[in-house]
Amino acid sequence: MKIGILGIQGAYHKHAEMLRSLGVEPLIIRYNAQLEEISALIIPGGESTAFSMQLSFRLDFEKVRDFALSHPVFGTCAGMIMLGKGDNDPRVRQLKLMDFTVLRNAYGAQTESFTAELDLTLNGEKSAFHGVFIRAPRIDSLGEKVKVLARHGTEPVMAEQGHFLAASFHPELSGDGRIHRYFIERITT
Repeated sequence: MKIGILGIQGAYHKHAEMLRSLGVEPLIIRYNAQLEEISALIIPGGESTAFSMQLSFRLDFEKVRDFALSHPVFGTCAGMIMLGKGDNDPRVRQLKLMDFTVLRNAYGAQTESFTAELDLTLNGEKSAFHGVFIRAPRIDSLGEKVKVLARHGTEPVMAEQGHFLAASFHPELSGDGRIHRYFIERITT
């Protein structure tokens, strides 16, 4: 099994390190043909407006969306914005795969980045997770089919819907592989 990581912008190399630590081969995706080599895709954090522009340059937006319709996709931070169906910036072209809306940079500017202990529920088990928030988006509204997996206080910060997974924060920077392992398990079951 290979998991692709969209490698046009953002901290994709940290996701690759996490996948390798869990025994999975990552493939940095920069071209359409590479989508045929992978079982799932991670859209990393970065800048959602840059992703929107690059997805009409190096990779075809519709090819990425078509891939996602039949394969698991995990979006973190800007990747979460890309998976959503509405945001507060008209420059962002979203894939509209998950039924939630987001507010870009809602937790503040780069200088207001922070870490926090989150309430995480994976496979019915509750635990804490150390979340890293960097210019993080905030989930504004959730559709009925979206399941919340993590909260920061009362705020939902991680959600799943069908074969899609999204997080406002950066689990690849935590040193804790539980969320990536959960995504891998979803691919193999």
